[in-house]
Amino acid sequence: MDILWQILSYTIPSLFVLIVAYFTLKMVFQNEEKRRRYELFKANLSLITPVRLTAYERLVLFVERISPDSLMVRVQDSSLTSAQFHSFLLATIRAEYEHNLSQQVYVSPEAWTFVKNAKESMIQLINTSASNVPPQVPSFELAKVILDTYQNTSNETPTMFAINFLKSEIKQYFG
Repeated sequence: MDILWQILSYTIPSLFVLIVAYFTLKMVFQNEEKRRRYELFKANLSLITPVRLTAYERLVLFVERISPDSLMVRVQDSSLTSAQFHSFLLATIRAEYEHNLSQQVYVSPEAWTFVKNAKESMIQLINTSASNVPPQVPSFELAKVILDTYQNTSNETPTMFAINFLKSEIKQYFG
C-alpha cells in the first residue's frame, strides 16, 4: 500500500503538469495560428484593396458611359438611320458591359445587381424609344427621343441610383 501511495504521489502531480502543459501549448499554438491568419489577411488586404477600388471606379465609369447623356454624345453618327443607330447603341452597351463583367468579383452582389439593373434599364429605354421612332429617320431623332425620355423621368434614374450606391459602398468599405 505504501508503494502504491508513493507511485500515486509522483504520478498525480506529473499528470497535472502534463495536462497544464498540454492546454498551455494548445493555447499558444491557437494564438500563433490566429496571428498568422491575421498577418495573411492583412497582406491580402493590402493587395486586394487597390484592385477593389479600381473595380468600383470602372463600374462607376461604365454606368456613366451608358447613361444617355454620355452615350448619345460619344456615339452619335448622323449617317445612320434610326434602326441602325438603335442596333449600334445596344451593341455599344453590351460591349461595355462585357468589358467590365469581371469586376463583379470585387464588388458586393448588391452593387453588381444595381449595375446590371442600370444596364437593363438603359437597354429598355433605348428599345422603347426606338419603337416610337420610324426606322428610316436620321439617328439624331432617336437620340433626341431617348434624351427627352431620360431627362423627363421624375425620380432618380437607374444610372444615378447605381452610381450613388457604388459611391456609398466605397465610403462604407474604404472610409
